[in-house]
Order: sequence, then C-alpha cells, then structure tokens
Amino acid sequence: MKPEDRRQAIMDVLMEAGTASVEDLAIRFGVSKMTVHRDLDDLEQAGLLRKVHGGASIQSSPQFESDFRYREKIATAEKRRIAEHAVTLIEPGQSVIIDDSSTAGAIAACLKDIRPLTVITNNLGVIAELSGAPGINLIALGGQYSKKFNGFFGIVTEEALRSLRADVAFLSSSAIDGATAFHQDQEVVQTKRQMVKSATRKYLLVDHDKFGRAALHYLTGLEVFDAVLTGSEVSEDHAAALGEAGVKLIPVDNRKIAEKA
Repeated sequence: MKPEDRRQAIMDVLMEAGTASVEDLAIRFGVSKMTVHRDLDDLEQAGLLRKVHGGASIQSSPQFESDFRYREKIATAEKRRIAEHAVTLIEPGQSVIIDDSSTAGAIAACLKDIRPLTVITNNLGVIAELSGAPGINLIALGGQYSKKFNGFFGIVTEEALRSLRADVAFLSSSAIDGATAFHQDQEVVQTKRQMVKSATRKYLLVDHDKFGRAALHYLTGLEVFDAVLTGSEVSEDHAAALGEAGVKLIPVDNRKIAEKA
C-alpha cells in the first residue's frame, strides 16, 4: 500500500472509531510502529488528527477541532431538531447566512417550504445541497478551501462578507464556557465574527455537549445573539449560567417539533 493510501485508510479508521492505537494500526496495515508514527506525524502536521499517548485521536480538544466528517456523525438527532426549529425563525424573501458548522448546515435541508430565500454561505455542503434549488438565490462565499472544515475561509471570504448584509445568521461554535463561545481555529473565528457583523439577527446553534468546554480562541460573548438554540438535554447549570448573563436560551425537544408539525 502506498503511504498516501495508508494515511487515508488511517483517517478512515479514525472517522469510524474516533481513536486508534499505534499498535493496532501497525497490525492492521502490516507495517512497523515507526512507520505508523511517521504517518501520524504527517497527518497531525496537516491538522487532520492529534497524537495522543500510544496512538491518535480525531476527537475534539481545546486546541484541536475534529474533521467535519466526524462531527457530522455526532448528535445527529439533536442537530436535526435544532435545525427544524431554526427555520421557523426565517420568513420567505429574507436573506440568510449559514456558517461552516454541521449544526447550522443542517438547516439547508429544511428550507424548501419557506422559499424564496437568499442564502449566503461558506459551507461547501450547503452549497452542494442548495445549488440549483428552485427559489434559492445562492451566494457562495469564496476564499481558501479547508478540507478539514469543508468550507471557505480567509481574507477573500471576510471581504465578501463585509460587502453583504443579511436578515439573519445561523452560526455554531465548538465550545461554550459560561456565556462565552470559543473555537480552536483562528481563521474560522475571524469568519464567524464577520458573519455576526453582517446580519441583523443572529442565532447560535449548538448541541448540548458543547457546553462546559473551552477552546483556544475567544469567539464572542453570547449576548450578541438574539438566542441560543440547543437540545433539551442541556443541563440546568448551563441553562442557569446563560440566564444569569441575560442570554435567551431555547431548548428544543421532540415535543416542540411535533407541535410545529
């Protein structure tokens, strides 16, 4: 097996399991542990995984955000509930910003009943979902493509956002500590901050596991959002922290979705 094929296969293992040991990978691919270490070093340098004691992980940490393909598999039912509630905040004819996150990106599949809309996004998954969709005026933000985040970032993206104004923006973040949002990647932070500035109404969409976490870079205080949408699984302590900070929290459960339907 060629080194590049083996490294892709290592990523496939991690996408499925989240973590893997050097020993298991060496046995699986019939190579030495030293070869596996070299593969993991290259993949870590590319920002695709993080090395841990005795192996590697693709799971998030304060300094490392997971590949979008792994994040898409996490809390899927909760993210779907959040997205279904989020679209009730949109009216036909409005302009909507959707960020690179899997949580906000889930909105794209729920837009068919409220068209016409203008959708502004740097999320390649949303672009693919809505490209050519009737009633959708799609504005795809350019920039430097990130395979890890499956989106576009950088100066070009931020300049495009500065020239646009939207009625509403839906964003997510990887970590919520108290009433503050954080993210591991500086360039992602810059793009999300500009999205906040470019929208009249702003909503943060996060599954309940994001609460009680911190990451390397400060994104924003949650008070800039009109509301924070999360699953009903959010703990009372985390809900209370947002309430004390004056942040509106909307916990979305299956009953609310059923009532909407």
